[in-house]
Amino acid sequence: MTTTPAPKRLLVVDDALIMRAMIKDIAQQAGWEIAGEATNGRECLDRYCELSPDLVTLDIVMPELDGVEALRQLRQEHPDAAVVMVSAIDQKEKLSECIQLGARDFIVKPFDRDHLRSLFQRYLAH
Repeated sequence: MTTTPAPKRLLVVDDALIMRAMIKDIAQQAGWEIAGEATNGRECLDRYCELSPDLVTLDIVMPELDGVEALRQLRQEHPDAAVVMVSAIDQKEKLSECIQLGARDFIVKPFDRDHLRSLFQRYLAH
């Protein structure tokens, strides 16, 4: 008897409801389970501890605690956390900082659905 592996779990962090909905939809199409969502960096840190997701999509510009600082704190507390940053095209300097802080990848808004789906499929394989 073979058992199917449990689906990988995603935490989606973005202050824009429409962006969270789009990311969740594409992730689910690629075979991910949505573990949860958060609307700012503080919620992200709390939800990560609560849910232990396999991957986090983390927007850079958010209220209360931005994505860069949330990434910094998340990686300090959970060095193995897999994080993909989500940013607008004009945030290249911040993306560079995020890669240095340990972000695995990044998605530029507005994103291409096929590119995002292939990114999620690539992370399913790891």
